[in-house]
Amino acid sequence: MKNLITGGAGFIGSNLIEKLINNGEEVICIDNLSSGFESNIKKWIDHPKFKFIYEDIINPVNIKSDRIWHLACPGSPKQYQKDPIKTANTIVLGTLNMLKLATKNKSRILIASSSEIYGQPKNNPQSEFDMGRLDNLTKRSCYAEGKRFSETLGYEYNRNFNTDVRIARIFNTYGKNMQVNDGRVISNFISQNLRGQPLTIYGDGSQTRSFCFIDDLLDGMEKLMNSKYVKPINLGSDEEISINDLCDIIRDKINPSIKKIQKPLPEGDPNIRKPDLKLASNILRWEPKTKLKKGLGYTINSFKEIMVY
Repeated sequence: MKNLITGGAGFIGSNLIEKLINNGEEVICIDNLSSGFESNIKKWIDHPKFKFIYEDIINPVNIKSDRIWHLACPGSPKQYQKDPIKTANTIVLGTLNMLKLATKNKSRILIASSSEIYGQPKNNPQSEFDMGRLDNLTKRSCYAEGKRFSETLGYEYNRNFNTDVRIARIFNTYGKNMQVNDGRVISNFISQNLRGQPLTIYGDGSQTRSFCFIDDLLDGMEKLMNSKYVKPINLGSDEEISINDLCDIIRDKINPSIKKIQKPLPEGDPNIRKPDLKLASNILRWEPKTKLKKGLGYTINSFKEIMVY
């Protein structure tokens, strides 16, 4: 099986590459290294089943593959807000280019959408049938609205051209190959604690998230890719936790003496985020297996291996 992975040098993409190559599959990685790192894929560069192409996916490409895993786009608000217009272009034009490629070559394509499309949710947990409340004018909108439209593009290509589409609504994910300074809460807490810096909590810390370990997410993505389900499906953990409690767990695992500091909540930051996993359970027979405390232990160890502090 030949796999094309856009954004393959990023966090999720690089872990997916490892999984597929270890399964004996062939991988072509496209990345412009704007938010991914060559170090994440360095060990595969000379592997006979791996090929790296330095390219921006807003430019059309002509690469034949059996499957396309479309992951390319910065996932951290700190990154995607640096150039919101480029972010929107990457999501919309990149998705359009990959859908055209999948249609032309009759490839199956999995589009990485996001829990961000739920905005400030009406319900908790968030079901695929909830429309959410998304403000299209906040600093997060370039990403969230782009992801919503990428779902629309994918579904319309399936409806009009019978393109073999899968859509994964990915919730907060963590694990090996996260960027140390990517601005997301788990990487922030771990890197700050290892450096002996105060742990930054935005808002009062009562907002909740649900964090899925990368290995579990990849299993869900693989099951979705192998399924026949073409509508969006949530992939994440339903183990909900407040940011304050998350901070305490990480602090206790590294250095309990580190202080907390508070800063204002960023614009558009959601109060709750927890997936309803009924569809994933019923259709994919999938559920996350790694408990948060165990996964955080793995992640902290991976940070210790790469950080200079």
